[in-house]
Amino acid sequence: MTRTDTAAPRLPHPGAGAPASAGAPGPGAAPAPASGRGGLNPAEPAVIAVRRVGARTVPVALETGTFLRPRVMRRPGTALRVALAAVRAALCAGDDVRLRIDVGPGAELELVDPNGTVAYNARGGRAAWRASVRLAEGARMSWTEPSFVVSDGADVLREIDADLAEGAELLWREALVLGRTGERGGALLASTRVRLAGRELLAEDLDLRDAGLRALPGVLGGARVVGQVGLFGRAPGGPAGPDRLDLAGPGALWRWTGDHPYRSEAPLARIWRAWGGHA
Repeated sequence: MTRTDTAAPRLPHPGAGAPASAGAPGPGAAPAPASGRGGLNPAEPAVIAVRRVGARTVPVALETGTFLRPRVMRRPGTALRVALAAVRAALCAGDDVRLRIDVGPGAELELVDPNGTVAYNARGGRAAWRASVRLAEGARMSWTEPSFVVSDGADVLREIDADLAEGAELLWREALVLGRTGERGGALLASTRVRLAGRELLAEDLDLRDAGLRALPGVLGGARVVGQVGLFGRAPGGPAGPDRLDLAGPGALWRWTGDHPYRSEAPLARIWRAWGGHA
């Protein structure tokens, strides 16, 4: 197990469930639900469930949630590729975006978010983006989110909880961006939990809520972008280095920090492909 934790108490996690991502609102979007516990509005999760049938992976559930709608994309090969489309604008104050993923034995899922997520000025409120991932024996999943932007005034929890059975494998890529152009960025707590066969593989609370503390050497310094690729369930090849964290079990986390999101693309893409990511 590898556990990292930057100091400061964790935000309370109102309710149970898992998150998702965001984009522009679709036509005919329903009005936002009434406020619930902890200042977050109750929301239905988007659900993706896939199973292997013969040599191919097929969807058994693609359910639209309050904020996200999963859509199947064409691709060659036996894996199923699903994109996340926005139902309404998010993340705004009170939004609780949730995503639930279930990949059956031997199935292979490629999940893409073409739009990324922007957390807007909450004006004293909070928002959450949560995902729950379950991979059965021998399942494979790759997941890429191009950017998770935390605007000035935002206060957001990004939570990922992944449970992998023996022989399952998860490849994941994201870029956390503090602020839009010319901004310093709001408050972000990025909580990540990954278990393999019931054993904790990664437990991390990346606490970037305090702008002064996160600017210290040893945290982010002057950087405002944290790009990362994680491989869980298989130890990747390649040399060790200062940007790579090898976990106590099979897996590794590679992290890049810098000032501009576009500069993260080349190094992240190189590691993504080297560790088995799709084009």
